[in-house]
Amino acid sequence: MPEMHKPGAPGGEFIPEVKHTVAVSSGKGGVGKSTVAVNLALALKQRGHEVGLVDVDIYGPDVPLMMGARGRPGMFENRIIPVEAHGIKIMSIGLLVAEREALVWRGPMIHSAVQQFLRDVLWGPLDYLVFDMPPGTGDAQLSLSQVIPLGGVVMVTTPQDVALLDVRKALAMFRKLNVPILGIVENMSYFVAPDTGARYAIFGEGGGEKVAGEFDVPLLARIPLEMDTRKGGDEGVPIAVGQPDSAQARAFRGLAEGVVERLDSLSALKLPTIG
Repeated sequence: MPEMHKPGAPGGEFIPEVKHTVAVSSGKGGVGKSTVAVNLALALKQRGHEVGLVDVDIYGPDVPLMMGARGRPGMFENRIIPVEAHGIKIMSIGLLVAEREALVWRGPMIHSAVQQFLRDVLWGPLDYLVFDMPPGTGDAQLSLSQVIPLGGVVMVTTPQDVALLDVRKALAMFRKLNVPILGIVENMSYFVAPDTGARYAIFGEGGGEKVAGEFDVPLLARIPLEMDTRKGGDEGVPIAVGQPDSAQARAFRGLAEGVVERLDSLSALKLPTIG
């Protein structure tokens, strides 16, 4: 196994204008990881921070669609200018390839692409750079976790047992890589019937809190299941900005507050480097 990344440790090149780096990851697909990453970035922006969002989910780069980001990145003096949407600077492989083009990349190619996203993109001063990671614990995830200088990871799960089984593996992987675990997000936590206000735990309940307890990390947020969240992502207007007074948007603002507090308490991230 390659040498494990140690947050804040000396490495190759500095990213001196980025204060904090945060990964959003999951043990399996279909739990709403990208939705959480997008809305976390926007909630951080709403707190007055300068934020960038890197879509490193190479095999399913959904961030451009969800953020309504259009056009290709520009160039300036051999540097890449990120696309901006909703005040967020965005970089994604989805902005560079055709929408229906399939990428068949192994770890080294992904490693190289992500290094380019970090070294060659003109991010400018950022308080937070959020990474939407690919789901799972395979070759791509391992490679990315070691090339990206992470200040911490937010792990997304849903309450049901099959999702919890996979998220435990992902949490164990990040622990082995010495990446701080900021906490757990239980997505699709419950559904509130619009006509009666009754709350239904469609996918079960208590799973996020249980796995958070097992790994001694906080449960940062419970995100309700709501059709408008899906609709906003499809239309390029995420719910954090499209419906800021909704329960979902409030939950994402609470998540952003928790992430900021956890990073401040860890105080482990100095100048991020590319290893």
